[in-house]
Amino acid sequence: MASVDDPRLTAMGLLSEACLGLSAALAPQLAEHGLSLTEFEVLLRLARSPGRQLRMSDLSAQTSLSTSGITRVVDRLESHDLVHRQACPTDRRGLLAVLTAAGGDKLEGALDGHLELVDRWFTGLLGPDGLDALLAALRVVRDAVRPGAVAGVR
Repeated sequence: MASVDDPRLTAMGLLSEACLGLSAALAPQLAEHGLSLTEFEVLLRLARSPGRQLRMSDLSAQTSLSTSGITRVVDRLESHDLVHRQACPTDRRGLLAVLTAAGGDKLEGALDGHLELVDRWFTGLLGPDGLDALLAALRVVRDAVRPGAVAGVR
């Protein structure tokens, strides 16, 4: 019979608490730069993608946002000239979200403070060996539960 003291439940609880705590710690710094956590994630994913662009469907898959959800986020970013849409050359029906120069500048402006907080509240607490082990473990889990998280990556 299952027990409420099962360490698997503890692992899930700790992961959830850590994610919620980190989001709460990181959001105010991003807000100082006029970005939500989701907007920052979209800009970062575009900046890390070949050509600083992704098909909208791949961006949706990478962020776990619905098609309409990613459309709303890209609409907001586009209204601030941080992203623009263009036709996908390999799919007539598809659209690419492309990071603009202003979007790259906005992201760069937020990065130093963001990384300082990430280091203070997360990676800096683990040490190099702990970080390497965590990255490997998280990739195993991510690849199993969200295979689309690397959609569009060449």
